[in-house]
Amino acid sequence: MLSLGGAGVAHGLRAVTQAWLGGSRYRALTLARAAGASSAGDERFSASRGQRGRQLSLSAAAVVDSAPRPLQPYLRLMRLDKPIGTWLLYLPCTWSIALAAEPGCFPDWYMLSLFGTGAVLMRGAGCTINDMWDQNYDKKVARTANRPIAAGDISTFQSFVFLGGQLTLALGVLLCLNYYSIALGAASLLLVITYPLMKRITYWPQLFLGFTFNWGALLGWSAVKGSCDPSVCLPLYFSGIMWTLIYDTIYAHQDKKDDTLIGVKSTALQFGENTKPWLSGFSVAMLGALSLVGVNSSQTVPYYTALTAVGTHLAHQIYTLDIHRPEDCWNKFASSRTVGLIVFLGIVLGNLWKEKKTKETKKNIDSRIED
Repeated sequence: MLSLGGAGVAHGLRAVTQAWLGGSRYRALTLARAAGASSAGDERFSASRGQRGRQLSLSAAAVVDSAPRPLQPYLRLMRLDKPIGTWLLYLPCTWSIALAAEPGCFPDWYMLSLFGTGAVLMRGAGCTINDMWDQNYDKKVARTANRPIAAGDISTFQSFVFLGGQLTLALGVLLCLNYYSIALGAASLLLVITYPLMKRITYWPQLFLGFTFNWGALLGWSAVKGSCDPSVCLPLYFSGIMWTLIYDTIYAHQDKKDDTLIGVKSTALQFGENTKPWLSGFSVAMLGALSLVGVNSSQTVPYYTALTAVGTHLAHQIYTLDIHRPEDCWNKFASSRTVGLIVFLGIVLGNLWKEKKTKETKKNIDSRIED
């Protein structure tokens, strides 16, 4: 790029020198040419800069595209170019960790980072297992035909070795937790392995995904407290399952035509045109369970304000959903991350509010004693 600009400037200087050595008419003509040459060089320099600027992007897909070519198929196999799934796996963990924090305190940042790492690895492992099971189906569906195994970029043996590496690293994360949590986390591996098979035998594979993706609602609390509190963890787990039924049913509507052709089952096919009433029912169940979580964990005003916002978001999401437009289904599915973040924020703020409430109660008791 510098050579382009420098060439334009050098050409211009030569032209200016020649102009002053010639006559006035020649000077005018050559100066005009010099200006044009310099301008052309600058335009090429600017275009080159602009093109480079457009290539610089911090999106997940751009980061994967900028990785070394031999590594890219493995990153795509982990779905690192599509991080929404990692968020949906991670967020129930954050809810549980935040709920387990002491009143007036922020959630344990070490646990949040540890579970974040685990979410990336286990989502990658889950996608690897899914693609190994589904490679013959993926080849028949336009949206999934370019997945690394289906496209032949990675062999089954290579994906198996890669899976072993991911699970080994995930085990390293799990071993950082207490013994109760290690056993609880290990128990989820059966769900991770068998979930991809459910679409072959039941119209409710989204329910089994809910069991799998929301295991962190149990594990996060036990990692902080040493064991699960059923009065908090079970309704939290149930609310997560309902949430998964909402967003993954919406997601499944993208592929319903292909699923019908190749014989794959889903709640999208099960519900059909009655999808919205079902989603509304799941939303009510989710909000009811989260309300029970709030009561059992002594949550405060910010938490219930967040639940109101979640209810509003879900209502708008379902009301405006067009199940016959795949791009709209994807947009609604991707917006589910907002729901999870609102719940997490509500839990954190609600927990911080507890300190204020506790101080006010103590102040009232002290004033009564003085009176």
